[in-house]
Amino acid sequence: MSESLNVASLSKSFQTAGGELPILKRANLNLNRGDAVAITGPSGSGKSTLLYIIGLLDEPTSGEVIIADEQPLKFDAAKQASFRNQNIGFIFQDHHLLPQCTVLENVYLPTLASTRNDPTVEQRAKELLDRVGLADRLNHRPGQLSGGERQRVAVCRALINQPLLLLADEPTGNLDPKTADSVGTLLLEIAQEQQTMLICVTHSRDLADRFATHYELSDGQLVDASQVAK
Repeated sequence: MSESLNVASLSKSFQTAGGELPILKRANLNLNRGDAVAITGPSGSGKSTLLYIIGLLDEPTSGEVIIADEQPLKFDAAKQASFRNQNIGFIFQDHHLLPQCTVLENVYLPTLASTRNDPTVEQRAKELLDRVGLADRLNHRPGQLSGGERQRVAVCRALINQPLLLLADEPTGNLDPKTADSVGTLLLEIAQEQQTMLICVTHSRDLADRFATHYELSDGQLVDASQVAK
């Protein structure tokens, strides 16, 4: 099985009062295990739309998304949800932690959707939280944490199922510069350690410049950022 991502000729248009509005125009992207890519571009350029389609949270107008030799956009809703849970991790600008659950419970929550009984889940969650410096926060609730701590919990939750693909949508957007820097470092380090394919959508040039590959979403297509006129 090929542990890769292939996005081919992906297009997305929306119907508006003024007619059809194209957002993505035959965008292409290829990643292998361990690859980390940052995507920047102005607001409204389609960065999050692209991420959501790759993450099976939206549908394209045309084009293909192939993950590990599968075409999950063609699956029915139940199979697609299962595939997403087992293969894709999400980190959003807002952490989306459940306030009534502890830190530890929030992290292993995605594993509950699986029919597999994995006795190592709780230990793996504890190890991830220890890795991000939150070993002493296991029984705290999100309201007792700082913004940076909550986002670190979200990183752990996204990684708990050891996904092939990790998608981050403005993961440092709500953080102060110092905290954003530490979360960005953590995200890159853990993704590399786990050999996860990482796609990070961000407005932060500082964060994007830390990625080995940096694309700009320009006129609906992904372009090497170094080739985009400043």
